[in-house]
Amino acid sequence: MANRSLNDEEVYAEMKKMVAFIKQEALEKAREIKVKADEEFSMEKAKIVRQESIAIEANFDKKLKQVEIQKRITQSTLTNKARLDILATRQTKVDEIFEIASQALLKLQDDKEKYHKLLVEYILQGFYSLMEKKVTVQCRQKDEAEVQAAAKEASDLFEKEIGYPVEVVIDSAYLKESAAGGVVLSCLDGKIRVHNTLESRLDMLKEQMLPQIRYNLFGPSPSRKFYN
Repeated sequence: MANRSLNDEEVYAEMKKMVAFIKQEALEKAREIKVKADEEFSMEKAKIVRQESIAIEANFDKKLKQVEIQKRITQSTLTNKARLDILATRQTKVDEIFEIASQALLKLQDDKEKYHKLLVEYILQGFYSLMEKKVTVQCRQKDEAEVQAAAKEASDLFEKEIGYPVEVVIDSAYLKESAAGGVVLSCLDGKIRVHNTLESRLDMLKEQMLPQIRYNLFGPSPSRKFYN
């Protein structure tokens, strides 16, 4: 049977089918593209959100660390300032105690009997330290007579113990009149000296008694493990 030619209506119908098919294919392709685009957009959006979240968290952590560091610095500064204030207050109290002791030393010379005994003791200690037969003694000019008498007494005591007296020469270069008193002994042309002035004895007392005074005033130091 020979193929029959399509009439116009049939051609038109076939064309409508083809157009409908092509349109359907285009719509499906468009949907696929949209779905894929939506998926890619969602993925990119999620990626960007994740990256921004990480960046925000990192920035927050950085700022938090900076705040913690600044907090520690502030705490350390305040702690150090408080410690220095406490140390300054304690030092003031200790200085007040030694100032009272200094004033007491200045008044000691007013008691002639006590001052004489003190001079004998200081000179005798100097004799034992030097162990020489001739010693130069330096004192205040106003104490010269008292020192000569004390030196004679100390020499007698020294001779009883050691077996020979000590010749004492009063140094013409006197101690300052503003000094609290006491003596400086020397021998071998001043090469060896023993400082037994009231000020030097007070300084020695400060050095020896300072730890005990601080302990009595403020209690044990948390950082100190041993005490003399």
